[in-house]
Amino acid sequence: MRTILITGPGGSGRTTVAAATALEAAREGHRTLLLSADRTDTPGTALGTATGPVPAEVTEHLSAWRPDAAERFRQDLTAFQTRAANVLDLLGAARLDAEEVTPLPGAEELSFLRALRDAALSERYDLLVVDLPPLPQALALLALPEELRRYLRRLLPPERQAARALRPVLGRLAGVPMPADWLYETAARWDVELAAVEAVLTDRNTAVRLVAEPGPAGADAVRAATLGLALRALRTESLIANRALPETAPDSWLSSLLAQQRKTLADWRESHDVHPVPHLGHDPHGPDDLTALAVPGVNPATTPVGWPVTDRLAEDGVLVWHLPLPGAIRDELDLVRRGDELLITAGPFRRIVALPSALRRCTVAGAGLRDGELRIRFAPDPDLWPAAGR
Repeated sequence: MRTILITGPGGSGRTTVAAATALEAAREGHRTLLLSADRTDTPGTALGTATGPVPAEVTEHLSAWRPDAAERFRQDLTAFQTRAANVLDLLGAARLDAEEVTPLPGAEELSFLRALRDAALSERYDLLVVDLPPLPQALALLALPEELRRYLRRLLPPERQAARALRPVLGRLAGVPMPADWLYETAARWDVELAAVEAVLTDRNTAVRLVAEPGPAGADAVRAATLGLALRALRTESLIANRALPETAPDSWLSSLLAQQRKTLADWRESHDVHPVPHLGHDPHGPDDLTALAVPGVNPATTPVGWPVTDRLAEDGVLVWHLPLPGAIRDELDLVRRGDELLITAGPFRRIVALPSALRRCTVAGAGLRDGELRIRFAPDPDLWPAAGR
């Protein structure tokens, strides 16, 4: 399955473009699901057919789905209370009824990620078009699986389960049951679910389409989004320049706006695959309007993002890690080595990544930014690097 993630600044028309993309793919014969994080039925308004919490057929080869985060949260909490019944009874906790549960902060994001995973693993579809929230919420959402998995590994490292044989003894000494088994089992289950979501996001058949109106605000948003996505090693497949004006403007006010759009489009074409989508003069509604937008079709060829390590030991005595970070500014970059991890800060974005195995036996010897690529040099640690002839 191919997955296309679509996002952009608020008000850029990203949901309409996502609906048009899904409709175009369905007309090309791809079994397509449009998955939307929109709380209101904006996808249904664009498609001319209501969408809701159950995947529903819109046209031939096209279904649409807006998961109900509140209901999913109620189901998850009910299941959690059932699994933790012994511990809750021990604590004298009063259980919550499903009717009194409202989603907590973050529950909506986790619910949507699980829906994305379920849709991607389904064999009913060839293409998944995901209408993500606006930037920067979308960037935070895409970072969530990796960051939560890291927290789980730090707080509940699997190797700590080696002491399972001692828990009955500890329980008798303490006079209460030890909940560690349940806790580790829950963490392991969460890790599996998060890993499945992360696998979808990092799959070579997953790409991102940015939607923005050509202009100063859109240019700033695209610049930030491109850097944030690159730091996550997510590929920006194309940039949809939405609501592009026709080349002939009827009055001076539109002529000024058209000139502004032309300048932004020229700048974007230097670094992106740009697809202008025309302004229809009204909000698109229904299949005919979506077809008139003429969004690009699905490109079967994919180019995965790579962070390769090159061997320069013979020439310079170092290994070089190449990290493409288009739009990064030298003064806004920061690197901190922490054990086998590297904390990378690029502008407002931060990510902690595990070092490739060969670099874990090295020390950081320097870094440089050139042509939108961060190159980090690693020198072998004599105490850890195997010497020749050993």
